[in-house]
Amino acid sequence: MNNKLSPIILGLLLGAIVLLIIFGSRMFHIIQPGERAVIFKPYTMGLDKDNIKEAGLTIIAPWNQVIVYEVKEQTREETMDVLDKNSMTINMEITIRFNPMYDKIGQLHEKFGRNYQQVLVIPEVRSVVRSVTGRYTAEELFASKRKEVEDLIEQETSAVLEANNIEMRALLIRSIQLPAQIKEAIESKLKQEQEALAYQFKLDKERSEAERRAIEADGIANYNRIISASLTDNILKQKGIDATLKLAESPNAKVVVIGSGKDGLPMILGNN
Repeated sequence: MNNKLSPIILGLLLGAIVLLIIFGSRMFHIIQPGERAVIFKPYTMGLDKDNIKEAGLTIIAPWNQVIVYEVKEQTREETMDVLDKNSMTINMEITIRFNPMYDKIGQLHEKFGRNYQQVLVIPEVRSVVRSVTGRYTAEELFASKRKEVEDLIEQETSAVLEANNIEMRALLIRSIQLPAQIKEAIESKLKQEQEALAYQFKLDKERSEAERRAIEADGIANYNRIISASLTDNILKQKGIDATLKLAESPNAKVVVIGSGKDGLPMILGNN
């Protein structure tokens, strides 16, 4: 009986090998680092969007399909013409860095498909950029509020993309190009403003120095008034007597006292 079964078993084994050769490429899949995958099951549940396959070997039934997404950070550069608050055309260059949320690629695929960059990311970025720049003048965009505009574009774009399972890493304004005449006018105005600020700073500095000198002069005047008021005749006489005594005690002093000076003080004569 074993001899009769052997050909059957051998046939089954050969059949399994043939099937493995034919369908092996559809059953065994390697998910690379930086990738995630979801499985599409056409004959059962459809897209298994909550079962995310990570990097490594994945085995599926040959009639199912593995849908692979790159989840590493990606970069897109966009150039577009936008209108400012006064309907002036401005050319802007934008860089955006983003990646799909690792555990949400099933929802992303179900809603937008693998072409999500063209369907979702780029249109939303362009829409937000146009919306935000329309709130500012060309001068503000070019100079005074450029960082504010960049931050606002990033915030609004990030909110839209994250609601659709895309994580935005950064958004940068690479350049803002204005019509030549407008650019020259703005640069000239900015230069004049800087010169005016420098002149005002100089005036403020000189004004502060003048105030300092006035305060110093008032202090000296007050000091002199106080000293003058305190120097009575008796105090002056006493100081004269003290000075005379010191001179008399000095071995280097040669003095002659003749009579008396004004106010009864001795008259001091040196050897000159």
